[in-house]
Amino acid sequence: MPTLPPAVHLCVLLAASAAHAADEEPIVTDRPDFVESSAVVGKGRLQLETSVAVERNRVAGTRERTTSTPTLLRFGVSDTLELRVETDGRLRYRVDRRDDGGEAHERLRGAADTAVGLKWHALDENGALPAVGVLLHADVDSGSTAFRGDGVRPSLRVAAEWELPGDVGVGLMPGIVRERAADGGHVVTGLFAVVVGKNWTERLRTFVELAAPRIARGKDGGSAASFDVGASWLVNRNCQVDAMLSRGLNSRTPDVAFTVGLSVRL
Repeated sequence: MPTLPPAVHLCVLLAASAAHAADEEPIVTDRPDFVESSAVVGKGRLQLETSVAVERNRVAGTRERTTSTPTLLRFGVSDTLELRVETDGRLRYRVDRRDDGGEAHERLRGAADTAVGLKWHALDENGALPAVGVLLHADVDSGSTAFRGDGVRPSLRVAAEWELPGDVGVGLMPGIVRERAADGGHVVTGLFAVVVGKNWTERLRTFVELAAPRIARGKDGGSAASFDVGASWLVNRNCQVDAMLSRGLNSRTPDVAFTVGLSVRL
């Protein structure tokens, strides 16, 4: 299994200097849940969010396993705008098939596509109105042949967050994606997710989530949906570790997925 990048060493350095950042707001990340935060990293700040993820699926005598290293790099252009570069990183795909004719095995390795984009913190929370962030991304067909998407796929997402009594937070994220269709044209698919989280202490947060990362008609590839549970631990104000377990809710979603991650802010 791939190891985490050298960001671990950055986390150690940040821990040593935590006393100098006592007055700073804690790091806010866009992982591990599917719903993005409405917040940006702040002018001149650089934030790395990286992880290892494993997906498993079994259907009709076929077992699939995909391992990836999802990574997001965020840079603050201003106090309300950030630049973003995101990828699933290094991919390993393994499939084992068994039928009356015997067994067959397939192994693929390569790099995932990369997405570039912007996040704009449009609104602060005000009464019943949520904090709002708007994300515009474009996935570029830049990965290895086995994992490369078809052309550039732009997407638009809106993240809305409410802070409720009892240290509970609710987040919603609708969105749309423009993709290349099988007939050579284009199709617009949707996405939607809702997450409910609770801060148990200043360091520990847990959450549950319903996510539909793809909403489409069957002829356009169908929809995917999952139920997710996870937690994050604030090592210090500039470093977070997290984990999430996902259960697929239909046949187009992996049966089970797990991720563990590390985020650091510079």
